[in-house]
Amino acid sequence: MAMYRKRGFDKRYLFILVVVAIALILVVLAISLNNDRELNPIEKVCKDISTVVLKVVSAPFNFVHDKFEEMALKDDIYEKYKELKNKEKQIDSVISQNENLENEISKLKDTLKLNTVLSDKVFLNATIVSRNIGYWYEEITIDKGSKDGVKKDMAVINPKGVVGKVTKVSNYSSTVGLLSNDHMSDKISVKIKTGDDYVYGLISMYDSKSNTYTVEGISENKEIEIGASVVTTGMGTVFPSGLMIGKVKKVTTDNFDLSKVLEVEAAVDFDDLDYVTVLKRVSN
Repeated sequence: MAMYRKRGFDKRYLFILVVVAIALILVVLAISLNNDRELNPIEKVCKDISTVVLKVVSAPFNFVHDKFEEMALKDDIYEKYKELKNKEKQIDSVISQNENLENEISKLKDTLKLNTVLSDKVFLNATIVSRNIGYWYEEITIDKGSKDGVKKDMAVINPKGVVGKVTKVSNYSSTVGLLSNDHMSDKISVKIKTGDDYVYGLISMYDSKSNTYTVEGISENKEIEIGASVVTTGMGTVFPSGLMIGKVKKVTTDNFDLSKVLEVEAAVDFDDLDYVTVLKRVSN
């Protein structure tokens, strides 16, 4: 009987202890959930420790996350850089094409103006289709031939002046001997404006380095100014009168001091030929 009471007593006390423990836990939770109260020293220490531990633990993850974001940003920047470089190349190409087109348009406009000026003559516009490097200053090939009315010995010009004359003709193309060819420029009759009059001479050679002709045979004792225009005389059957050859650059005399020798800067740039005009006299 005594043993039974002792066991019953133990169970009651155990129940009371459990209830008290639960109550204490609830009180502690209630107090800790109160945000308005101040933390006690133990809570402060625990909070500080937990904060430090959280920073230490999260630091590597933040570092890795930042690196991934940095790499993604670099990749994005690099892709945009490649896109911009590609656009830059395209822009350079467009600018180059535009400059080339503007140059061609300018030359075509000059050719149209020339057609107006040469209204008293028969002309035929042509495009240069080939030019041999080995014979750069001797001849060119144009895209007009006998089917277009081109004949041998017709004069060929551009808006700046005399280019040369037709030397060979096929049905759909022709070869033009350039005035820069020594065999072509030799003995072409020219005249130089001196005041209200002209003096006459002959082209004897061409110098490709200085782009100048040598004009000899001027026996008249007249003053020739630097910059005076040199044009064709119309003598012969090839070049009509008044076609531009160039301008006087230098005046000297021959070895016997009997006649003047002129250095004439060519009006035509033989390194830059794209379009030409085949020209003949109306009477031909």
